[in-house]
Amino acid sequence: MNALEAIRKRRSVRKFTGQPVPKSDLETIVDAGRLAATGHNEQPWDFIVITQKETIMQFLPAAPWIIQAGAVIAVVLDEKSRWWLEDGAAAIQNMLIACTALGYGACWVQGDVIPREEHFKDLLDIPDHKRLMALVPVGIPAEAPEREKKPLQQVLHWEKF
Repeated sequence: MNALEAIRKRRSVRKFTGQPVPKSDLETIVDAGRLAATGHNEQPWDFIVITQKETIMQFLPAAPWIIQAGAVIAVVLDEKSRWWLEDGAAAIQNMLIACTALGYGACWVQGDVIPREEHFKDLLDIPDHKRLMALVPVGIPAEAPEREKKPLQQVLHWEKF
């Protein structure tokens, strides 16, 4: 699948079969995140891949459906970087597209992670000076969600708004 096809097919998947994801595929997905654009090439990220079900169960308060994932990728950023949020977002988007290209489902979980950040940082031994930006559950999809996107003509403007 080429990049544009993966972008067009990517959807947030929240139902998984529970089957494991091969280590080599998880490495490919994280590598896609590592290769994302980054301000001044600071690369302020680290990625923690969690495959142990006991640990994944601890993320239940952030998203009840997360326990069905074959793996969860924790995206950790150094906020000393001026662009840590933008860089983290770029890394996550690359990983989501890589998941789609490899035939996996994934979802960006952030809003329900932030209020529990300190708890999850303790769980994953993340240093105090780093931020847990998001969790990305990855797995074999048990659904193929279809959400309509706005038509290009509705959002594209030439020269001025």
